[in-house]
Amino acid sequence: MLSKRLIACLDIRNGNLAKSIKFVNTKEIGDPVAAAERYYLDGADELVFYDINASFENRGILIDTVNKVANQVFIPFSVGGGLKTLEDCVEVIAAGAEKIHLNSNAVKNPNLISEVAERFGKQCMILSSDILRVKKTSEIPSGFEIVINGGRTHTGLDALEWIKRGVSLGAGEVVINSIDADGTRDGFDIELTRLIADSVDVPVVASGGAGSPEHVFEVLTAGGADAALVSSIIHYKQYTLGEIKEYLVGKGVKVR
Repeated sequence: MLSKRLIACLDIRNGNLAKSIKFVNTKEIGDPVAAAERYYLDGADELVFYDINASFENRGILIDTVNKVANQVFIPFSVGGGLKTLEDCVEVIAAGAEKIHLNSNAVKNPNLISEVAERFGKQCMILSSDILRVKKTSEIPSGFEIVINGGRTHTGLDALEWIKRGVSLGAGEVVINSIDADGTRDGFDIELTRLIADSVDVPVVASGGAGSPEHVFEVLTAGGADAALVSSIIHYKQYTLGEIKEYLVGKGVKVR
């Protein structure tokens, strides 16, 4: 069995570490560079950096902050937010990222997924999707809709169909951001994660809702996720990454 991964997430707003609940009421809570170093030393398997307002504000990513964070960690580091073109992605890789996250701009320009995969390899192309539970319709039969621009814009796209399309275009990994669970610390959306994990043949990262080591265990087992992304519980020092890993090992989960 492949080892499960624990990924620390840095949401960035105005150059500061930020956290929201269900994508609203965002608060700036600290220095992302210091947080990155702390999570690296505490045993994070990977680190992800999201410039959460870049797409909505129609601007480029905070490249200086990307570079500062990259200089503090020596683990896989992935970056997303406001990446519109292949040239934007090249700049982020040059600043120290190892993987690219495409979200809103992948929906607006699906060909960008293929361009990034062809330039850097599928393993570097991560499709990150913000997903909202909605009423099942003929257009959205799964009951899960893709939203973009930081949760502000409904697309009418069925999440399952979009993610399958993204994988066919070259995404080598997918991140499932549950808006309904985001920041609640009430647990991951197991149904959503399992739906995607059973439908694609690339690694699935669960995001949104981690409030305890038990929640992480559930999504890595019942949810079928290959990795779990955590933020609130480590930002607010409810648990450390080391404590979460220790719990997982005690439950028989193979971790790095």
